[in-house]
Amino acid sequence: MFGGQQVSRALPTSQRAYQYAKDRILDGILAGGDLISEGTVAEALGISRTPVREAFLRLESEGLLRLYPKRGAVVVPVSAKEVETVLETRELIESFAAEKVSSLGAAALERLVEELRDQLQEQKKLREAGDGKAFVAADQVFHQLIVQAADNPILLDLYAGLRDRQQRMGLYAVFNDSDRLRATNHEHVELVALLEKGDLAAYRAALRGHLRGTRAAVLGLQDSSIQPSTDVD
Repeated sequence: MFGGQQVSRALPTSQRAYQYAKDRILDGILAGGDLISEGTVAEALGISRTPVREAFLRLESEGLLRLYPKRGAVVVPVSAKEVETVLETRELIESFAAEKVSSLGAAALERLVEELRDQLQEQKKLREAGDGKAFVAADQVFHQLIVQAADNPILLDLYAGLRDRQQRMGLYAVFNDSDRLRATNHEHVELVALLEKGDLAAYRAALRGHLRGTRAAVLGLQDSSIQPSTDVD
């Protein structure tokens, strides 16, 4: 129906419906403003509409769908406000994490830099292959490694809560701007170099510039495209 990855049949039916719809929203197969019906998902998975309805309610609570009783649902577009708030939160968390890792000693910093360099190589391969979706996933791993290295489980949980939003924004950015893959890879190289050097002021400035690049790419997509109407009358 909508393409995308397969969902395990071993899952409960409501979870299958939830994962099916959510995966397609986060992967951009279902874009902001697209209509999706209970019947379409039920038919694709070979299940009844009841578990699909439960899944839609769950996705509505997460801000991914807007429901219209007896008519279907509309995928909620990524708003400019959401972009701003997510990137502001990321800047706060990631800047603090870098400072914290730097305070943990040379060994902790060296381990992180080594892990980040491995990620840079992986990102380079994905960029050269033109695999935007996998690159976005690798981008998330790169930034999460920095937060994880700060050794603060509560902070890591807060950051993990941004994962779905980051995935949608990342895909918007790289599919809208073919140069964004190369720019992101270059900016990551700079971040690693500054982190290794211990120049936290320059690191914070580079991180801010990196996130502004993401903001420009995402909002550029929204500005240059016409979002489908959310009026289902």
